[in-house]
Amino acid sequence: MATLLYRLGRFAYRHRRPVIGAWVLLLVALVAAAAVFRVPVNDSFSIPGTESQDTVDMLQERFPERSGGRATVVLEAPRGRDVTADRYRAAVDGTAERVEDIDGVESVTNPFDLYDEGYDRALHSDEVRGTLVDEGLKQARADYESQVADAEADALDQARDQVDRQYPEGTPGREQALAQAEDQARDQVRAQTPPFDEDAARAEVERRVDRAIAENDLPDEAVDRIDQQVKDRIPLFSEDGTTALLQVQFTDPDGSVPAATVDDLLGSGGPAEDAGLTVEYSGQSISIAQVSGIQGGEGVGLLVALAILVLNFGALVAAGIPILAALAGTGAGMALIYALSEVLDLTSTAPLLAMMLGLAVGIDYSLFVLSRHRQQLFAGMDPQESAARAIGTAGSAVVFAGTTVVIALLGLGLVRIPFLTVMGIAAAITVVFSVLVAITLLPALLGLLGRRAGAGRLPGLGARAERALTSTATLGARWARLVTRRPWLPAVAVLAVLGAALLPLPDMRLGLPTDASSAPDSTQHRAYDIVTERFGEGYNASLLVTVESDDTGDADEVRADLADFAEVESVQAPVYNDAEDTAMIVVVPEHGPSAEETEGLLHAIRGARAGWEADTGAEISVTGATASSIDTSERIADAMPLFLAVVVGLALVLLMLVFRSVVVPVKAALGFVLSMGAALGATVAVFQWGWGAGLLGVTPTETLLSFLPIVLIGTLFGLAMDYEVFLVSRMREDFVHGGGAREAVVTGYRASARVVVCAAAIMIAVFTSFVFNDNTTIQPVAFALAVGVLVDAFLVRLTLVPAVMALFGRAAWWFPRWLDRLLPDVDIEGAGLRTAEPSAPDRRA
Repeated sequence: MATLLYRLGRFAYRHRRPVIGAWVLLLVALVAAAAVFRVPVNDSFSIPGTESQDTVDMLQERFPERSGGRATVVLEAPRGRDVTADRYRAAVDGTAERVEDIDGVESVTNPFDLYDEGYDRALHSDEVRGTLVDEGLKQARADYESQVADAEADALDQARDQVDRQYPEGTPGREQALAQAEDQARDQVRAQTPPFDEDAARAEVERRVDRAIAENDLPDEAVDRIDQQVKDRIPLFSEDGTTALLQVQFTDPDGSVPAATVDDLLGSGGPAEDAGLTVEYSGQSISIAQVSGIQGGEGVGLLVALAILVLNFGALVAAGIPILAALAGTGAGMALIYALSEVLDLTSTAPLLAMMLGLAVGIDYSLFVLSRHRQQLFAGMDPQESAARAIGTAGSAVVFAGTTVVIALLGLGLVRIPFLTVMGIAAAITVVFSVLVAITLLPALLGLLGRRAGAGRLPGLGARAERALTSTATLGARWARLVTRRPWLPAVAVLAVLGAALLPLPDMRLGLPTDASSAPDSTQHRAYDIVTERFGEGYNASLLVTVESDDTGDADEVRADLADFAEVESVQAPVYNDAEDTAMIVVVPEHGPSAEETEGLLHAIRGARAGWEADTGAEISVTGATASSIDTSERIADAMPLFLAVVVGLALVLLMLVFRSVVVPVKAALGFVLSMGAALGATVAVFQWGWGAGLLGVTPTETLLSFLPIVLIGTLFGLAMDYEVFLVSRMREDFVHGGGAREAVVTGYRASARVVVCAAAIMIAVFTSFVFNDNTTIQPVAFALAVGVLVDAFLVRLTLVPAVMALFGRAAWWFPRWLDRLLPDVDIEGAGLRTAEPSAPDRRA
C-alpha cells in the first residue's frame, strides 16, 4: 500500500495543476448536480418490517382520508376559565375556519362541532328521553301527592274551625269531637280525590318532553347534565374545561407537508389569541418543518480548529491547508449527497452527521499527512520526495483509518432501519472524499506551494513548533516516560475514571424524538406541556389499536376489554372506515410515552390479541408514535450484537493486518468499549439527568435517541481507530527498525502525540459546535462524539495505550507465524520505501 500511495502522491505533486483543476471541475459538477436534483428532506421515521409500520401502511389503504400528516392546535383559556364559554367558542370556531382554509389542510376536527353533533344525538336519544320522562313522571306524582296533602290540610283546618265553634276551649268532650272531625275530613278528601292515573300522567309527560326536545327547551338542570355528559365523551376537551384541541389533518404525509402550509398553520391563531386564549401547536409535521439544517454556528468549530492548527504549525499557510482540504472534501461529499437526495431519501440529520464527520476527519487526515511532510522538510528532504513519502506513510494510515470509519458507518445498514442506513451512507461519502482529498488534492497543493508551505510564520509560535520537531524533551516525551515508568499506576487510574463515567448507564432509556425533546421555547414543547398538564401525561402516549373485521361488534368487544387493562386511562369509541371492515381504537395510557409502564401496556395488548382473534376471527394490531418508538428501540437492540460482531470483527482483522499483533487490536477494541461507555454515561447525565444542560442550551428528556448508541458505535469506533493507527503505527515503525519495546513506545509517542492531541482537539471543537445547533436530534449525537473523542484520545490512547504497551513489552508485538503468513502485508509504515531510490527532485518546487 505504501508504495502505491507513494507513487500516487508523487504523481499528484508533479501534475499539481491538472489534479487541482480536476478537483475544481468535480466540485462544480457536483454542486450543479446538487442544485438540479436536490429534493426536500424527509424526517418521517418509517421502520419497515415492524408491526407498527405494517399497520400504518394498512391504515393508509383503509383510511386514505387520514393518510396525511397530523398536527394539533392547543387552545388554553386564561387563568383557568372555561374554554367552552360562548366568548371563547366563537374564537375557537374562527381559528378552525382559518385552518380549514389553509392550502394543504385536508380537514380540521373542531371539538365544538363534535359537541354539537354529540349534543344533538344525546338530545334525541332514547336514553335522554327516558330519563326526562322518568323525571317528569316522578315530578307529576310528587305534584299529585302535594295537591292531595294541600286538600287534606284545608279540610282539616275547616273541621277544626267547626269544632272550635261548637266546643269552646275547656268544654268537656272537645278533644274527642276534634279527633272525630279530623278523621271524617281525611276520609272525605280520600273519597273525593281520584287516584293517581299513571298512564294518563305518563302520556302527558311524554307529550311535554317531546315538545321540549323538539324546541330544545329543556330545564336548566337537564341541559347541564347533557352538556357535561357530551363534553366527557369528547377527548378534545380537557376534564377541567380549560383547554380545547383542534386536530388538523394534512393532505400530504408528515415528512412531505410543505413549509408554507406549516407557516400558515402557525399563523392561524389570531382569532383565539385576540380573545385571550393561549395558542400552541404540536405534531411531527411542525417539528420536521422547524428542524434546523446547516447553520452558521458550525463555523465556530472551524475557527477553533484553525486556531489549534496555528498553535501547532506556527505558520498561517500550513494552518490553512487542512481547513481548505476539509472544506473541499466535505463540500464535494455534501454536494453528492444532495444530488442523490431523492434516491437516498435524506433526513435532516443525515447531512448534519455527514458534515460533522467530514469536517472532523478531513482536517485530521490532512493534518497527519502535513505534519509528516513538515518533519521531513525540516530534516532536509526534497519537497517532492517528502510529499510522496508523506502520502506513502501517513497517507497509508489515513486510508486505513478512513476504511475503518467507512466500514463502521456502512455497518449501520445491518440494523435494517432505512434512516439509519441513509445516515451511514451519507457520512461514509464525506469520509471517502476526505480520504481522497488527503491523498490526491493535498499533495497537489503541496506541489503548488513547494517550500512555501511554511509561509506566514508567526513570531514565537513558529520557532516553538520547529523545536518540537527535533526536541527529545517535549511534553509528549516527558508524559510517555512518566506513564511507562510505572505503567500499572496510570492504567489503574484511567480505568477508575472510566468506571465512574459508566455509573449513569443503568438509567439510560431509549426512544424516538417527541415534542418533549424539542427546544423549551418552541411551540411544540409548550403545547406538549399544556396537554400533559390538562389531559394527563398518557394523552401524549396514545396507542392505536386496529381491528379488521366485517362485524362491527368485534371492535366494541375489543374496546370493552381494553378498558379493563391496568395502566389504561381511557379508551375512545371505535372509528370505522367507509367499508366498515376496519376500526381504529385510541387507547390513552396512564403514563407518558417514555414510561416503562406504557411499554408494558403495549406488550400486554399485543399479548392478548391471540385470544381476541380466536374469539372474534378479527385481525388486531397496534401502532402509533409510541408503539413505533418502542419497536424501533427493540429492533436496534436485536441488531446490536450482529452489528458489533461485524464492525468490530472486520476492524480487528484490519488492525491485525497493520500491526501484525494480537495484543494491539484487542487492546484497541477494549479501549473503544470503555470510551463508548463513558460517552454514553456522560450523555445520560446531561440529556436525561440534566447536569449542565442549561450551560449547553440543550433540553433534558426522559429518553435518549433510540439510535444514538448504534450511531455512536458506528462513528466513534472508526475515529478511535484513527488515533490508534496514527499513534501505534509510529511505535511499531520504531520497534520494527531496531528500537527496544519500551523505548519504541516513548519515541513513537513523542513523534505522534502532538499531532494526535491537535487532531483530537480539532475533532472535539467541530463536534462541540454542533451541540449548539438547534437540531435536537443531532445535539446528543454531537455531544456523545465530543465526549467520546475526548475520553478516547486523552485517557485511552494517550495514557492507557502507552501504559499497556509498556506492561506487555515485546509481547505486545507477538503474532503467530502461521497467521503472519496467512495475512497480506499492507506496510502502512512504509518499510518498502526505506530501500527505494528517492525520486528525482522537481525543479519547479
